[in-house]
Amino acid sequence: MDENLTQKSIESALKCNWKEAIKLNLLILGKDSEDIDALNRLARAYFENGEVNKAKKTSKSVFKISPENNIAKKSLTKYSQRQPTSKKQIASDISSFIEESGKTKLTTLINLGSEKVYSILSSGDEVLLTPHAHKVSVTTFNGNYIGKLADDLSARLRILIKNGNKYKVFVKSTDKNCVKIFIKGDVVSFPRETLEPFSEFGS
Repeated sequence: MDENLTQKSIESALKCNWKEAIKLNLLILGKDSEDIDALNRLARAYFENGEVNKAKKTSKSVFKISPENNIAKKSLTKYSQRQPTSKKQIASDISSFIEESGKTKLTTLINLGSEKVYSILSSGDEVLLTPHAHKVSVTTFNGNYIGKLADDLSARLRILIKNGNKYKVFVKSTDKNCVKIFIKGDVVSFPRETLEPFSEFGS
């Protein structure tokens, strides 16, 4: 594996430079056609660049190598159900999710995990809260660590989750060394605050 090319491909995805990401991942696959991480990155880059059929074909090729690959399964479902989402579409899709003041929290994750994990996340992707004894981490549905909540928010949510509260979590945006998420509960869980405008979603 060419670590330099891999890093550049991840950085291109984080900058939403999808054409460059396609080019770099194809270079990686030219050296190793069964690099599953590169195939998953390439599929997302194709999708975000509007090349949906190529995205689906690339995700399907992952199954030939790794039939149980969860990223490819999730991605193929997404690619089959919708077109690449603009910021306005994303805002519309989740407006009901973020409109209730006091029930929703926008926060930035700390202690981020591998860029290989969060670079393939898209705005609007659902992720999971995973409470522990002294922290609350955020993971993908197949258990890959993304990052964790700040200590004060973790302490509050550990108590609320222990008391039976349920939360949904969605990615707002990803950038190099920065992942922002929305957290929403069924009851008021957070102090009243002003959310960022929808036009900023995904930024």
